[in-house]
Amino acid sequence: MGSLWDTVGYVISSGYRVSVVRRLAATASTPTELASTMGVSTTHVSRALGQLHERNLVTAATADGRLTRREYALTRRGESVWETIDANGLAI
Repeated sequence: MGSLWDTVGYVISSGYRVSVVRRLAATASTPTELASTMGVSTTHVSRALGQLHERNLVTAATADGRLTRREYALTRRGESVWETIDANGLAI
């Protein structure tokens, strides 16, 4: 796992990753909910979530007990990254 600033740089290098992290900072969501709110395809959101998951910035759990409905939330590290991005005005 890289330094906080390395991770911040990674997140802000993609508008999709920034948008996903911003929305998850407000509330846990499914990929479909994120895509709808962001006005982009679920494919873009799913790719961004996979990249963020690889860096331990998001976690997934089944929502409402349904195996097909995965809800994503920020990890503590993800929250720290978002707080740094937001506090320093780095969001795209």
